[in-house]
Amino acid sequence: MAHIPATSLGSKSKKHFLGVPAPLGYVAGVGRGATGFTTRSDIGPARDANDVSDDRHAPPAAKRKKKEEEEEDDEDLNDSNYDEFSGYSGSLFSKDPYDKDDAEADAIYESIDKRMDEKRKEYREKRLKEDLERYRQERPKIQQQFSDLKRNLIAVSEDEWANLPEVGDSRNKKQRNPRAEKFTPLPDSVLSRNLGGESTSTIDGRSGLASMIPGVSTPGMLTPSGDLDLRKIGQARNTLMNVKLSQVSDSVAGQTVVDPKGYLTDLQSMIPTYGGDINDIKKARLLLKSVRETNPNHPPAWIASARLEEVTGKVQMARNLIMRGCEVNPLSEDLWLEAARLQPPDTAKGVIAQAARHIPTSVRIWIKAADLETEVKARRRVFRKALEHIPNSVRLWKAAVELENPEDAKILLSRAVECCNTSVELWLALARLETYENARKVLNKARENIPTDRQIWTTAAKLEEANGNIHMVEKIVDRALSSLSANGVEINRDQWLQEAMESEKSGAIKCCQAIVKAVISVGVEEEDRKQTWIDDADHCAKEGAFECARAVYNYALSEFPSKKSIWLRAAYFEKNHGSRESLEALLQKAVAHCPKSEVLWLMGAKSKWLAGDVPAARGILSLAFQANPNSEDIWLAAVKLESENSEFERARRLLAKARASAPTPRVMMKSAKLEWALNNLEDALSLLEDAVKVFPDFAKLWMMKGQIEEQKNLLERAVDTYNSGLKKCPNSIPLWLLLSSLEEKRKLLTKARSVLERGRLKNAKNPILWLAAIRIEIRGGFKDMANTLMARALQDCPNAGELWAEAIFLEPRPQRKTKSVDALKKCEHDPHVLLAVSKLFWSERKIQKCRDWFNRTIKIDPDFGDAWAYFYKFELQHGTEQQQEDLLERCVAAEPKHGEEWCRVSKDIANWCFKTDEVLKAVVKILPTPI
Repeated sequence: MAHIPATSLGSKSKKHFLGVPAPLGYVAGVGRGATGFTTRSDIGPARDANDVSDDRHAPPAAKRKKKEEEEEDDEDLNDSNYDEFSGYSGSLFSKDPYDKDDAEADAIYESIDKRMDEKRKEYREKRLKEDLERYRQERPKIQQQFSDLKRNLIAVSEDEWANLPEVGDSRNKKQRNPRAEKFTPLPDSVLSRNLGGESTSTIDGRSGLASMIPGVSTPGMLTPSGDLDLRKIGQARNTLMNVKLSQVSDSVAGQTVVDPKGYLTDLQSMIPTYGGDINDIKKARLLLKSVRETNPNHPPAWIASARLEEVTGKVQMARNLIMRGCEVNPLSEDLWLEAARLQPPDTAKGVIAQAARHIPTSVRIWIKAADLETEVKARRRVFRKALEHIPNSVRLWKAAVELENPEDAKILLSRAVECCNTSVELWLALARLETYENARKVLNKARENIPTDRQIWTTAAKLEEANGNIHMVEKIVDRALSSLSANGVEINRDQWLQEAMESEKSGAIKCCQAIVKAVISVGVEEEDRKQTWIDDADHCAKEGAFECARAVYNYALSEFPSKKSIWLRAAYFEKNHGSRESLEALLQKAVAHCPKSEVLWLMGAKSKWLAGDVPAARGILSLAFQANPNSEDIWLAAVKLESENSEFERARRLLAKARASAPTPRVMMKSAKLEWALNNLEDALSLLEDAVKVFPDFAKLWMMKGQIEEQKNLLERAVDTYNSGLKKCPNSIPLWLLLSSLEEKRKLLTKARSVLERGRLKNAKNPILWLAAIRIEIRGGFKDMANTLMARALQDCPNAGELWAEAIFLEPRPQRKTKSVDALKKCEHDPHVLLAVSKLFWSERKIQKCRDWFNRTIKIDPDFGDAWAYFYKFELQHGTEQQQEDLLERCVAAEPKHGEEWCRVSKDIANWCFKTDEVLKAVVKILPTPI
């Protein structure tokens, strides 16, 4: 046995794969059903970076899923998503659950980011603006590049503008292409003449003349025939010219001149006018045919079939259908009328005559027959024929009477009332045509035949009034009520009052008064009479029936002679709708029944005074003194009467007596005002000093005293007076405003602000004080402070129209409209806001809208003088003379008393005698035009 070396034995026992890397895709034990796995020792530096991952034998779905996750991770954490300040833009924890703590943290971070963004906002916007400006400087727009050239266009004259060439001008074409080939076509006479002088209609294509005709001889092309027909060439040229002219005529200055309605006119007769689906027409035809065949005696089916054919444009078929329907249903007036409508006028007469033979008692057919006639005589004949067949038709009688002259109409109506004795209209028409005696007989017969109609009775009353029998009117009305009640007719109060208003409109005044007197108490409870009658009078006045309203007031005053409220309402009614004489007569009766009513005495005195009868006004006031001794209103009315008529000594004596007998605060104020107006400032001050001691809580006394001291330039004393007054009257807003204005006049702006601040503390939520504070800042040039104050003021007084009106014009022009919308939402019916909106439209030159809003303003508050003044200034600029006069009259009638600008003029002591129209014109002069 041979000896084997040990080395060879070792190498024999050693496996050949030891120390060799595992092949790709190898998994230990996979042949025995084992599954590959990775232990912790496989992870880390112990594993080769080049090793294949352990999922190489995983299922395909798992591989795909893992690959997608890795791609997502790579997308989140690749270099393109990395930033040196913020790191990776992806989320490292996107797969983790999102819980409540995460949400809270995100909210905190988001609030911090938002706060930081707000801090940087101003800087960011500023930087963006600078970048944009820099970009525009580097790359200006085309419009900006040519702006200097556009500016130079102002030097171009009108002639140069007019001589600018058009885009397609032939002169420009020549200039652009000077080398263009010029071609002058030869006339036919040259072409038709050959060299020998013979006339021919063809030309040899090989001759030199052929080359002169464009398109005849072309280099490189062979002419198929040696002879050319010149006549055909001329015809072709004329045809081409006609085509070009047609194209040019179709377009004039870029607009087509083809008539779209007349286009394809010949085809219109072939196309049905119905615009719907033709299948619907076919279905409708089949359905209607089925209806006609199933029930041929059903007229609406025939009518519907004819109208379907009419709509689709087959008029003749429609006529044939409707005539067949008339043959099947000869007693249907609807069919005959439809047939007459579809036929032409001449044929329609024959159709309607045939219809009248079949249905002689049809009123509609006879009226249609009369309508088809063009002559009046023929129409009369038709109606008379119709009345022979239908003598009891009121409609036919009325139509026949309308065509007759009065005499023939009277004869016809006398026959008509015999045939239709229950028609009230025919009886009344006959009565109107008859004489007075005959009309009475006719109305008596009408009452016998129709005892339940009130119109016959009222017509009888109007007839008696028209003929001067006034005493009979009331009797007839009373008899009417008793007769109708006896015949079971319910007396409807509202209907009778309406009848009274109609009687007034027809001019029967006594009749309307009699009706009102007779029915005013019908169906009214005892305790409701006063209010019901007042409502009736208001309703009549609204409807324009002033005599009816006057009759209601007269009856109410006869029942309640001592009711001052009814006398006042009646007096105001006479003032607005009656004459001065009727007002004074009513007031005389009023003061006789209510002598203690001072208002009635004063109205009577004012009426006399306005009429220029000053002695009569004094007499009324003296009687009023006797009835009401020591009455403050009567004292002051007498003083006003004397002072307005320049009887100043009389006024002084009256005031002295009043101070002695009835020393009231108003009497003291009027006494001081009279002396102030007459420029007796010392006397006025002494009166006021005594008055404020006796009546310290009457704010107007302090105000007058301070204003007189201001006028005398005693500013320190005026400040002390205002301060003393505010201690006694802290709720007097005008006192606070006067003191603040005085401090501002003294150049003490801080003190003026302080005064208004104290005023707002004493009088919370007062918009007037807020407005004064805002205006102080505006006048001082502190616009930002004014805006801040306005915001606080609107929070304190959100529904104050004065503040919203000021806020609108505090805004820049583009934001004013938005602010006005907000103001209208908060204060829809506030006159200050409405006035501000009117001024806004004025500033935008929207004339009609401005006028409408001004009208709304003065309608909502006629006492608002500023609105009248602005409206009058607007009409002076944009209205006609008639509009200006109408507005002035309306203002005088309204007698406004309030408004900031209005009171500034009317309360000025220099204007103490101004009347309403004078105040209006003075205010207009100081008002600025809205801009």
